[in-house]
Formats: sequence, structure tokens, C-alpha cells
Amino acid sequence: MGTQQQAKFPRVGVIANGRPDTLFEAVRQSFAQHGYVEGRDILIEARFAHGHLDRVPELVAELVGLNVDVIVSLGAVGPAAAQKANTKVPIVFVAVIDPVAVGFAATLERPGGNITGITTFDPQQATKQFELLRQVFPNLTRLAILSDEDIPRVEGGNPLEKANDTAARSLGVRPQWLKVKGPIPDLEGAFTAMKNERAQALLVLDVPVPIIHQKRIAELAATYRLPTMFLGGRRMSEAGGLIAYGTGLLDTLPRIPVYVEKILKGAKPGDLPIEVLSQHILIFNLKTARTIGVTIPPELLKRADQVIE
Repeated sequence: MGTQQQAKFPRVGVIANGRPDTLFEAVRQSFAQHGYVEGRDILIEARFAHGHLDRVPELVAELVGLNVDVIVSLGAVGPAAAQKANTKVPIVFVAVIDPVAVGFAATLERPGGNITGITTFDPQQATKQFELLRQVFPNLTRLAILSDEDIPRVEGGNPLEKANDTAARSLGVRPQWLKVKGPIPDLEGAFTAMKNERAQALLVLDVPVPIIHQKRIAELAATYRLPTMFLGGRRMSEAGGLIAYGTGLLDTLPRIPVYVEKILKGAKPGDLPIEVLSQHILIFNLKTARTIGVTIPPELLKRADQVIE
């Protein structure tokens, strides 16, 4: 296929915080399932930060320089970098906590500007997950919460962190906030701090650095015999934590080509409503439960969408 013919294909840039993995493959498959086969109907220019989130602005600039027709961002760092660069290239995001609060959109119904996409942020989820933790651990009073130092700052605090802090305190649980920084986070230091504060459980937020290092976090949690809840549903359950809960990032990926196609056909991102996906998938890992000596109440196992033996 000649270069001239290739140039006629729509060019889609993809920005990922981590490295090439099953997540990126799932993005490619989502396009193929919508009739956009890479190399036949579309060209995908992918850039990976490999955990160096400070490199994302440079990667966005590369994609803009390639004259891509649209940028797909797996996370909030890409749109934030694009905003600072003042680029007009349309952007479709997933895994952005609250696009209105972080300034990517005027409203969910009519974002305005050049950014739109899919969010899984549910303000009620924090309360539900703490109620769930309390059902598993009735005496829970001290909880470590692992977040990311590099997630975009917003006035008044990050909405995900605020929701979890409020929900914890409303149930009489004292949160111990720990924020790690990539690309080589001090996870051992974080777990030592949890031990020193006598944390009874760990909640891992669905943010870039913990997502990239989920397996190592689960390994350390097992070593410290610390019950761990990962947010993000099925994909996070692969890490090996005790509980996975929430809407998985993988659930949002099939919606990406829908937005991209509309934009390629002339729709303005600012006119495309931001979609909110909320599926409270609950998964228990009984293998991990046995390893750390925890018993999951039978009534909760009956409610689970999946039980890993």
C-alpha cells in the first residue's frame, strides 16, 4: 500500500500513561469491532509515557505535529497537557474522574471546546464502597488510601479524593492518605507508613501510578497481610487484591470509536455529550483471602459478580 493511499486514512493519536499492554490492545480491538481495522481503514499513532507522566506534554506535541485527526487519551494527563498547549485537535478521553470539575468541560451535556469522552466517576460510589468494606470488616476504623501525586490539580481538591475522604469520615473511618509519584514510586515506603499507622485495610484509587503498579501493590499487600480493595472492576481484579469494585476502564473502551467516528464525520467535540458509565462490578479473590487470613461473609459472596477461587 503506497504512502499516498495511506495518507488518506484518518489518523488517530493515542496517549497512554503506561506502556503497550492489554489495555492498548483492547483499544485497537474496539476500533476493529467498529469496522476500523488498523492499516486498512485507519492509522493509529500511539505514544506511551511508561509511567513518566511529565513526558505526556511532549508526547501530545508529537501527535499534534503529526497532524492527527483526533487524539484519544487514556487518562486525564493528556487532555490537561493539550489544554496547556492550546491545541485545537479534537480529544476523546476515558478515565477522567470529573471532567467538569477539572475544567475539561463546561457541562456533561455540552462540553464546549475540543474535548469530550467517557467518564466512570460516580459521586455515590465512594459511599457504597465504604459500606462494603464495613460489611467485610465491621471493626474498620483506620484505612490507608493510595493515590497519585501527579494527577491534575483542581481548585478545591481532587473530586475523587474528596468523595472518598468524606465517605470515610462519615462512617467513622480515619483515612491515611498516601500519594506516590512515578515512574518509580516508593511503594515500600508507603506500606511501611501504613504499618506504622496500623492501617487495617488499603483502598487503591483508580489513578495512573497505582494502576501501572497494581500487581506490585497487591504483592506488597499480601506480604503485609493487608486486605486491599482496588477500584475499577474486572481489570483491577487481575492484580490479586482481595476486592475489586466499580466500573472498569475496559468497559469504557468500546465507546471510544463511537466518539471518534462522529468527530471524523464532522461533529464538534464540544457538541458531543460526555457519557457517564456506572457499573458497580464486585469481585472477591478467595485465594488472596486465604493468603492473608480473611473470611468473606457468605452473603457478600452471593452478591458478587465474580468470585476468584
